[in-house]
Amino acid sequence: MGILYDDVVIIREPEKEGGPTVITVNCPDKTGLGCDLCRIILFFGLNIVRGDVSTDGRWCYIVFWVVGKPETRWNLLLKRLIAACPTCSSASGISYYLSELQPPKPPDVFLLKFCCYDRKGLLHDVTEVLCELELAIKKVKVSTTPDGKVMDLFFITDTRELLHTKTRREDTIEQLRAIMKDVVVSIDIELVGPEITTCSQASSFLPTEITESDFDVELSDSVRSATLTSESVSITMDNLLSPSLTLVQIICQDHKGLLYDIMRTLKDYNIQISYGRFSIKSRGKCEIDLFIMQSDGKKVVDPNKMRLLSSRLRMELIRPLRVAVISKGPDMELMVANPVELSSQGRPLVFYDITHALKKLGICIFSAEIGRHVIEDREWEVYKVLLDEGEALSGARNRIEEGVWKMLMGWE
Repeated sequence: MGILYDDVVIIREPEKEGGPTVITVNCPDKTGLGCDLCRIILFFGLNIVRGDVSTDGRWCYIVFWVVGKPETRWNLLLKRLIAACPTCSSASGISYYLSELQPPKPPDVFLLKFCCYDRKGLLHDVTEVLCELELAIKKVKVSTTPDGKVMDLFFITDTRELLHTKTRREDTIEQLRAIMKDVVVSIDIELVGPEITTCSQASSFLPTEITESDFDVELSDSVRSATLTSESVSITMDNLLSPSLTLVQIICQDHKGLLYDIMRTLKDYNIQISYGRFSIKSRGKCEIDLFIMQSDGKKVVDPNKMRLLSSRLRMELIRPLRVAVISKGPDMELMVANPVELSSQGRPLVFYDITHALKKLGICIFSAEIGRHVIEDREWEVYKVLLDEGEALSGARNRIEEGVWKMLMGWE
C-alpha cells in the first residue's frame, strides 16, 4: 500500500517561539531528491539548521529543521515540495519517477519588458516582486539610456504555470506598477519561444577572474578574510566503518545553501545517500555525516573517484560561487558565476542577492545581463552587472566584492 498523498510532506510548526519548523518528507527515493528539496527550501529563503536522511534505495525518509522569515508562505512551500517528490502507486507501492518515463515539458518562457525612469534600488525591488510571485528569472537584459530611462527585459518562467492567463498577467503588472509607482512608463508581458532566449547566448569565454582556476586569483584583503580557506573545511572518506557504504564526514563553516551545495555535488556525481545527518554547532560550525553509494549500489572504492569527489566537495564548500569586480576602462563590472547542475538547474535567488547587496551599498546599476557559459566542460550561470560610472572609485572594488560575497553567503 502506498502512503496518502497528503502525507508525503508534513510541515510542523515550532514547538516553542523562535524554534525551527520541522519538514518531514516520506516518499519513494530517487537520485538527487535531496538536492531538489534543498533548492526549493533555499528558494523560499529558509535556512536548514539540521537534517536527517534515511533510505533503503527505494523509499526515503527525510527530516529538515528550518528557520526563516515570519512571512514564509508555508502552504505554497508544501505544494512545491510535494511536486518535487516522485509519485507512488497506491496499489502496488512501487514508485515511478515520472521524468524517467517521460521527459517533462519545458516551461513556457515569457518576456517581461518595461520602461521607466531610473532610481537607486529599482532593479532589486522588481526582482523581489518577481520572486514573491514565483516567477523564475532565466535571462535579463537591463540598459540605461542617456536621458535616465531604463529599459529592462526579463525572460521568465512561471512556477505556478499561470502566466498565460489574463488574471495572472494583470496581477503581475499591477504589483510591478505598485513597486515602481510614478517612475514607470510602460509594462508588457508576452509569451515567447524558448529559442528566443538561446539565440542571443553569449560566447563561452570568461575572464580568468571567474574560471575554474580562480582559486589562486588575487583577492582583495576584505574578501579574503570573508572567504573560507582549505583549512576551514575538513572532508574525510572512510570505507572501513560499513561493509556496503562509504562514509563521508564533513566539518565546515555554515553558509546560505550549504546543504544544497553538498547535495547538488553528489547529484552531479550520481551518488546516492543511504543515511545522513547534518547539524549546526556553536559559532556556525557544521558537522555532516553521509553514508553514500554509487548508482550501482556499491561503495566508492576507486582512489581516483574518492579523490575527485573529495576535491569537488571541498571546492564547492570553500567557494560555492565566484565574485569579482573587473575594471573596464573607466567603468567597473561586477561578475558573479553560479555553477549549474547537470540537470540545468542553478542556485536560486542569486540575482536577488546581488541586487539586494548593491542596493544596501547605495550603488546604481547601469546595465545587467544573465547568460550561460561552458567553462572546462562545466556550465555556469554568469551575472554581469555594469555599475554606474559614478561608482568607479579606486576604493569601491573591495567594498563591492565583500558586500556581494557576504550577501550571497548569508553572512550579512
